[in-house]
Amino acid sequence: MYTNRHIWKISYPIFLSLLAQNVINVTDTAFLGRVGEVELGASAMGGLYYICIFTIAFGFSTGSQILIGRRNGERNCEAVGPVVIQGVFFLIVLAAVIFLFSRLMAGSLMRALISSEAVRTATLDFLDWRVYGFFFSFVNVMFRAFFVGIIRTKVLTWNALLMAGINVILDYLLIFGHAGLPRMGIQGAAIASVIAEGASVVFFLVYTLLTVDRKQYGLHRIPAFDPVLLKQVLNISVFMMMQQFASMSTFFLLFIVVERLGQRELAIANIIRSVYVVMFIPVNALATTTNTLVSNIMGEGRVSQVIPLIRHMVRLSVSLMACFSLLLCIFPRAALSIYTNDAALLSDSMPSLYVIAVTALVCSMASVVFNGLSGTGNTRPAFVIELGVLVIYLLFIYVAGVQLRQPVHICYLCEFVYFLLLLTGCVLYFRFAAWEKNEMLRYHERP
Repeated sequence: MYTNRHIWKISYPIFLSLLAQNVINVTDTAFLGRVGEVELGASAMGGLYYICIFTIAFGFSTGSQILIGRRNGERNCEAVGPVVIQGVFFLIVLAAVIFLFSRLMAGSLMRALISSEAVRTATLDFLDWRVYGFFFSFVNVMFRAFFVGIIRTKVLTWNALLMAGINVILDYLLIFGHAGLPRMGIQGAAIASVIAEGASVVFFLVYTLLTVDRKQYGLHRIPAFDPVLLKQVLNISVFMMMQQFASMSTFFLLFIVVERLGQRELAIANIIRSVYVVMFIPVNALATTTNTLVSNIMGEGRVSQVIPLIRHMVRLSVSLMACFSLLLCIFPRAALSIYTNDAALLSDSMPSLYVIAVTALVCSMASVVFNGLSGTGNTRPAFVIELGVLVIYLLFIYVAGVQLRQPVHICYLCEFVYFLLLLTGCVLYFRFAAWEKNEMLRYHERP
């Protein structure tokens, strides 16, 4: 069994990596909150569109990470490199396709989804630049999958600091027009994010070339296209790609519903989303650690340790999140004031903040258990569970937001319902299904 020290050693760099990724969102929200409510709402709509697409790549990389973790656990390190390289090429092609789709169709899509002309125009101004980030962020997730899968996560700390630092500085310079640069507002936020992601790719490339034994991990040569290997990765990843996209798309739909409640309501929702994301970074770090540790111990044949490991990770996650939730409830105004100095907006955001504080406790359990299930390679049933939960999630949003036109904090209760049902479904699967007999991750030597 892994000790708390070992778990922390793996989780801490992942935490910083996730923090850096989300600093982009938090910084954009914090700075644009000082520009205006239109820009604040538009950054939410544009940012969520970007994240919805990004989750497709993230789902693929998570499936790759599971396979990398299994190979690492089997001590079959040479089989890791081909997974990484095939994944990078696949995601670059996917990024190009999605980039072209976004350039051609984003305008029509936003006209159909956003009722406010001002918010729609600002959203498209944001996306005009933000979509270039697909090429960088899609490659980044494969580097992250590699280093997490081989349990060498310290590099994520340095990458996180670099990415966050560049984004914060450029946001300040480009949004407000300091140091002789033009005042670009919401477009400046998008450009800053793209440059930060590009710098992250360069850092990963240089670090890998200088410090990784490329021959040991099969990274010393570029293999020919291997459709068999890509199919094996996709067999694991495709359900995670669909699950991640479906999950974030329904969250995007929540914002589409809220946008129709009013411009102020959309601004509240975006502020709460930013707090929400920061709150869940520790949980996501522990959930990612659970995923890779489960993959590794399955590869080592220690299947009996999977459930005890997941239980231990749940206890750690709940304990940590209880502290964050308590602090949020004690100092709500301090947390919200990061994003706006509008007293009315602060007061109106309070009820939603309390909803998220409670939801975080359920999320701290559900995310760890769900990632533990995915780490066993049972990504198809995990997707089915997620899909069933999302149907109820959408029904809740429709009734609360569209039919009853409830305030933002009532609409946000859908998140509590989502995580509670997800936790229930995963626990039942572990209890009654033959999850330990998954054959998808077995290594098959090529003839």
